[in-house]
Amino acid sequence: MSQSMTQLLEIMAQLRDPKKGCPWDRKQTFSTIAPYTIEEAYEVAEAINRGDMDELRDELGDLLFQVVFYAQMAKEEDAFDFDGVVTAICEKMQRRHPHVFADAQIATAEAQTLAWEQQKSTERKAKAGDQPHSLLDGVATALPALMRAEKLQRRAARGGFDWPDVSGVLAKVREELDEVTVELEQGGSQERVAEEIGDLLMACANLARKAGVDAEMALVAGNRKFERRFQGIEKRIADQQQKMSELSLDELEQHWQAVKSDECDYQ
Repeated sequence: MSQSMTQLLEIMAQLRDPKKGCPWDRKQTFSTIAPYTIEEAYEVAEAINRGDMDELRDELGDLLFQVVFYAQMAKEEDAFDFDGVVTAICEKMQRRHPHVFADAQIATAEAQTLAWEQQKSTERKAKAGDQPHSLLDGVATALPALMRAEKLQRRAARGGFDWPDVSGVLAKVREELDEVTVELEQGGSQERVAEEIGDLLMACANLARKAGVDAEMALVAGNRKFERRFQGIEKRIADQQQKMSELSLDELEQHWQAVKSDECDYQ
């Protein structure tokens, strides 16, 4: 183990020291740290989106610290330690890459993806033992809902529960949109409207999967685009010494279209 990694483990142990450690760090549990881990993972992704390597280095350090935090807490409970984490992932990577560490032959990235998923499926079945198991087992409930929807549908597709092409998914999206429209027009309850919108979002996630698009990242990009364009509207309104609250929806739409047009001219 490198000197810097050893130092990080020692820092974590000191932070958790029952007598001389940090009160906040000593107070934490697996459950309280989990949200921070998710946040750090998103900050890694954001650094990648920005193309900022210095920021990426720092965010990866924060994410690594999360792993060290869990390992320290597990060590205190005599469950496992950091070495155990490293050993487990080394064994898993070797097991799931037999074409690299053994004599299996896999020629393409697509074939490797299929082999990887087959290996994971075998591992899940072995873990379940004699207990009933499902193709959907192991899809983490803590994932963002859109990402989880796509993973659930990908799993279901491996069992043959899938449309042969994107046209079937498009028809499903239209069907679900029609059902949302009916509920709204007929004054359906909030629960019914929410249920139908959930079905529509599920269909949209499936459309992304079928089109070969990462639904979560597509929405991330969509959020960035909306934010950029809305801020463009705010700037236009300020430059014209207007107030957004005093403008009609049609006037705001004109600003929106102008911002879109400026983007197209710039590109």
